[in-house]
Amino acid sequence: MPSFALKVTRLGLSSLSRISPRLTGKAAFKLFCLTPSRGPSGAKAEAAFAAGRARLSSAEEIMLSFQGGQAMTYRFNGGAKGRRKRFLVVHGWGSSSEYMSELAAFLASTGAEVISLDLPGHGRSPGRFLNVRLAVLAIAAAKERFGAFDATIGHSFGGASIAIAAAGFLPGIEPVLPDSLVLIGAPSAMAWLFTDFGRLMELDPATQAALEAEVSRITGRRLQEYDASRGIRDLGRPVLVIHAEDDKEVSSNHARAYAAAGDHVRLFWANGFGHRRIVSAAPVLEAIGEFLAEAPASAGRENALETNGESVISFRRTSVRRVS
Repeated sequence: MPSFALKVTRLGLSSLSRISPRLTGKAAFKLFCLTPSRGPSGAKAEAAFAAGRARLSSAEEIMLSFQGGQAMTYRFNGGAKGRRKRFLVVHGWGSSSEYMSELAAFLASTGAEVISLDLPGHGRSPGRFLNVRLAVLAIAAAKERFGAFDATIGHSFGGASIAIAAAGFLPGIEPVLPDSLVLIGAPSAMAWLFTDFGRLMELDPATQAALEAEVSRITGRRLQEYDASRGIRDLGRPVLVIHAEDDKEVSSNHARAYAAAGDHVRLFWANGFGHRRIVSAAPVLEAIGEFLAEAPASAGRENALETNGESVISFRRTSVRRVS
């Protein structure tokens, strides 16, 4: 049974649509982009959040500013001189760096510099709204601040965002093209999300069309053009796609679409871990570690903002508890 809040929202949108489908589409788009509560819900989520906050306590906190917003980042092994790998970790919708911290700490334990990004409206980043353009702008800001990445690793919406960023898909934003990508439980297209949202809100056809038109107005690309698997096909860079066939939030068909992009895409099934536990499952961490270890660090991974010839920060070496 629909909640009282959902019934009221549906009624409000329906009433407004009789006056102006265009204005209703704008309002619906804002609702679509409204980020969920940041607090953990339930005992398991609270425990996972607390453990993640403890892991992040040893990382540097650096707030990034970019056109339209700000984003918090957590950096492990920052400022170390010399040749080493640099990875960017991006969470999914309704998540944060706390829930990706086991993966970030695992990568940091190899000696790599690891940047974990809180997308706008999530974690400790300000704001209440997020769309794909804001996400890609935040990813581009991370590259600008920390330098090029050997790999970008993203979960769910974060995975789609790093794929879109790598492809240089959005007008006016330079590509963030790493040497390799890891996509975990990531959607390969976006249109289905808006279709499902329209059904949930019981939007009429004119309002649904106006909602989808907002995607083009805000991001610079029509909704039907969002095909991250096509962008992956054209990259020619190694891509590891990790998905669970029991994922109830993002269909495993999205993983198959990525895998069909070419021989440079490797598909790893992590069945049994669903959509959320997958980011910290032991087989997943092992698969990511092996994949990233195959490629040597690219030259010039020092950050020009910090390599003053004086400071050297030791690599963070920690034992990481893996969750099966």
